[in-house]
Amino acid sequence: MDTKHILNKVQGHKPIILGSEEYTKSAVLLPIIQKSDGLHILFEVRSQHLRRQPGEICFPGGRIDQEDSTEQAAAIRETKEELGLKDQDITNVFPINYLVSPFGMMVYPFVGFIQEPDAVNSNPQEVGEVFTVPLSFFLQTKPDIHHVYINIEPDEKFPFDLIVGGENYNWRTGKIDEYFYLYEDRVIWGLTARILADFINMIQS
Repeated sequence: MDTKHILNKVQGHKPIILGSEEYTKSAVLLPIIQKSDGLHILFEVRSQHLRRQPGEICFPGGRIDQEDSTEQAAAIRETKEELGLKDQDITNVFPINYLVSPFGMMVYPFVGFIQEPDAVNSNPQEVGEVFTVPLSFFLQTKPDIHHVYINIEPDEKFPFDLIVGGENYNWRTGKIDEYFYLYEDRVIWGLTARILADFINMIQS
């Protein structure tokens, strides 16, 4: 191996998050609609038929498939499937900050506008119900933030003899900020609330 070979490799390399090849990758759409009293954000309640997180509030979206040409294409496809929409029903789709979960998941959020609220015809296999919240509520309401702490627990075969400090090694711990919005009888939390809070911060800055 020589210098030329190394330079050829690094000059054409597009950096990624180390280890992200193994991450689960999803895309979601933060849907905005115009109603008589102003702009609203649309949310889904996950169907009770679903294996994961039934009954929780989320944005339309899901796992990125190999057939999806881009993350944005995945977000639009999932939104159409879940809300019974057509391409022309969803406009002005733009990316916002993506999120990397400490549990091996990357989420690519997008903001888009649904032109005709009456066109929404949700798929009952995936969506229990849909509802909207005025954008003004989020502009005027700060989320509650609580913390989940992460502790390190090496497996029973971990080679403590190979590291300085051995079993007394001072592992770095961490915490996850969990965001909560309470609107009437709805609790919007988790990744959905985190994405929402970041979007609100972006449009207010």
